[in-house]
Amino acid sequence: MKLFGILARGAMAGLVFAAASAAQAANIEVKIDNFVFNPQQVTVKAGDTVTWVNHDDIPHTATSKTGVFRSKPLDTDDKFSFTFTTPGSFAYFCALHPHMTGSIVVEAGP
Repeated sequence: MKLFGILARGAMAGLVFAAASAAQAANIEVKIDNFVFNPQQVTVKAGDTVTWVNHDDIPHTATSKTGVFRSKPLDTDDKFSFTFTTPGSFAYFCALHPHMTGSIVVEAGP
């Protein structure tokens, strides 16, 4: 019975750690509307997720200039999410409308 109590406490500590880690990550939204990414530049921490949401009536993509991420064409109200794990600057554009550009700056996590 004592071994079960030790195992149970260990499992609870793991759950608390996992919950704390999940609580630190953020989900940031970039709206696509009127042929513009808004905000055009976003700064996040490593481990954060960026979600692009297309509010235009025509398809758009979020495509990294270096191939790190690439969405399918997003119809109206479609979403695409990508979790950034590596610090750096990630320029992107709409592959269907290359004049639409944006960037994600990823800082080291806590």
